[in-house]
Amino acid sequence: MKFSLNSKDNGGYSKVEVYHEENILKMAEHYREILKLLGEDTERDGLLKTPMRIAKAMQFLTQGHNMNPEEILRSAMFKEDYRQMVIVKDIEIYSLCEHHLLPFFGKAYVAYIPNGYITGLSKIARVVEAYSRRLQVQERLTTQIKDCIQNTLNPLGVAVVIEARHMCMSMRGIEKQNSVTTTSDFTGAFQKDATRQEFIRLISSDLS
Repeated sequence: MKFSLNSKDNGGYSKVEVYHEENILKMAEHYREILKLLGEDTERDGLLKTPMRIAKAMQFLTQGHNMNPEEILRSAMFKEDYRQMVIVKDIEIYSLCEHHLLPFFGKAYVAYIPNGYITGLSKIARVVEAYSRRLQVQERLTTQIKDCIQNTLNPLGVAVVIEARHMCMSMRGIEKQNSVTTTSDFTGAFQKDATRQEFIRLISSDLS
């Protein structure tokens, strides 16, 4: 069973958030107990609604488990005789490290070379979103995006680069606030040095 929350601002914009009611209530009870174990008073005003807020936030941040990235691509596949590089760059990423449940965030750069089919550009960003809204590690996220595009569109090649900052590096442990992690994965034509270098050059350039 699901329920939704609707909120409207002064501009008439309607936001709908859908949650699994039974799961949310169970999660909220667990978070209430966690807060108590941390020494907090869950009856004080500032924490009364916090367990429910955390439960809803966690379900939102992990909603990618309920998305099918390959179906996202298939929903906008078009036959097109175009065999040059297609790049979608600066795709914002917000994910949760599965080791500490702390955020990591940054940008993804995705390219593919069509082989008879193209997909809507927004679908590339939605695939990134579907995989990032899960408990993740950056290395697996990079490969999952690459594999999804390769397996669904069967292009001549796929390239994925992700740059991200990890709060588990900045807030705890080694506490290196300015560190950035870069991962990459390539298939097909992008395994050739010249093609890969063209991709790196294009995602590094500012065309504005």
